[in-house]
Amino acid sequence: MLIWFLPTFLVFLMIGLPVFFALLAAPGILLWLNGQTNDITLLYRNVYNGMDSFPLMAIPFFMLAGELMNRGGITIRLVEFSQALMGHFRGGLAHVNVLSSILFAGLSGSAVADTSALGSMLIPAMEKQGYTRRFAAAITAASSVIGPIIPPSGIMIIYAYVMGESVAALFLAGIVPGVMVGVGLMLMIKVMADKYDFPVASRKYTWPERRQASLKAFFPLLTPVIILGGILGGIFTPTEAAAVAVGYAFIIGFFVLRTLTFKEVPEILSNAGLTSAVVLLLVGAAMAFKTVVSLSHAPEQLASLILSLSENPLILLFLINLLLFIVGMFLDAGPAIIILGPILAPIFTSLGVDPIHFAIIMSVNLTVGLATPPMGLVLFVAAAVSREKVETIAKAILPFLAVEIIVIFLITYVPALSMTIPRITGFAN
Repeated sequence: MLIWFLPTFLVFLMIGLPVFFALLAAPGILLWLNGQTNDITLLYRNVYNGMDSFPLMAIPFFMLAGELMNRGGITIRLVEFSQALMGHFRGGLAHVNVLSSILFAGLSGSAVADTSALGSMLIPAMEKQGYTRRFAAAITAASSVIGPIIPPSGIMIIYAYVMGESVAALFLAGIVPGVMVGVGLMLMIKVMADKYDFPVASRKYTWPERRQASLKAFFPLLTPVIILGGILGGIFTPTEAAAVAVGYAFIIGFFVLRTLTFKEVPEILSNAGLTSAVVLLLVGAAMAFKTVVSLSHAPEQLASLILSLSENPLILLFLINLLLFIVGMFLDAGPAIIILGPILAPIFTSLGVDPIHFAIIMSVNLTVGLATPPMGLVLFVAAAVSREKVETIAKAILPFLAVEIIVIFLITYVPALSMTIPRITGFAN
C-alpha cells in the first residue's frame, strides 16, 4: 500500500493543501491504513530530526545576510553599477535586469528575494522607459532563477545535506551554469531588442562615472569573494561562511555605508526568520516524507522501471530532464530535491554519471521550474510586484524559458561546463 504515497501526495497538492501538510498527511494516512503505527511516530519525529542539522544552519544565515543587504540599499548600488556598464545598449534596462540578477545571486542565493528586491525597482523603471509591464515582469522572473544557481545557493545546501555531497563542490559547479543562463538571456534580449526596437535605457556613462559606480558597488561585490574564498581556502565551512556573510553585511550596512539603523533590526530579523522557518519546515517535512520513500521500496521499483526503458545514459538523462521539468512546474525546488534526489541520484551514479554533475542537472532544472507555469513561485511574486496577471507573464516568459531549457541540456550533455572548476580546485574527481 505504501507505494501509493506519491499519488496521494499529488492529489493533496491538487486540492490545494499546503505542501508542508501534504508531505506529512500522505504518508501518515497510508501508514495508519497499513497498520504501521510505530512508523507514524518515526515519521513525525523525523520532522524535527530533519531540521536539526549543522549544515542547514547556513540557510537562515544566508537569508539574514540577503535581508541586511537588501534593506541596506545594496540592491540600488548593484543596479547602478549594472546600468553604468550596460544601460546604453538597446534594450539596456532589460540587460541591466539580468546583470543585476547575476550580481545579486552572489549575495542572496534566493530567486524569491531576487524577484522582489530587483522587481520592485526595475519593473516600474522599465515600464517608464517604454517596455510593457508584462515583459518587464517576465524578464525579472526569468533572470531571478540565476539566484539559486550561482553560489551561495540554498537549494544546493539542501541537496548536499540530503545526499552527503560537498557544499563547496556544488557551489563551484554552479558558477558556469549560472553565468550561462545570464548570457543566454542577454542574447535573447539582444535578438528581441533588434526585432521589436526596444528603447535605450540611458545615455552612455563616462569612464569616471563608471569608476564611481564601481566604487559604490565594491563592498557588496566583495561578499561572494569572501564566501567562496574562505570556503576554498579552508578558513571556514559553508555554514560558517553564511555566518561570516551576516557579520560582513551588518558591518557594511551599519558602519561603512551607514544605510541601516538599529530601529530596522527587529523587522529584518523577523523577515529573515519567517522566510527561514518556511524553508526549514519544508525540509523537515520532506525528510520525514523520505522515511516512507525508503519503507515503500519505491526507489528500487522506479530504478527497475527507468532502466527497463533504456540502458543508454544519454537517453535516460533526456527522460529525467523531462521528468524534472514537469515536477518543477508543480513542486518547489527544495522539497522536490529531497523527495527525488535519493531516488534518482543512485540510478545515474551507477550508470557512470558523476554525482556532482547530476546534482547540478537536478538543481538547475528544478530551479528553472520556479519560473515555469502554472505553479512557478517567482511568477506569482513577479505578478504581485508588477500587479500584472500571472497568465500574461507566463506567455511573455516563454522565449526566456526556451533559453534556460537549452542551457539545461548543454550542461547535461557537456559535463565539463559544470565540472571543470570543481576539478581544477580539487573538490571533484
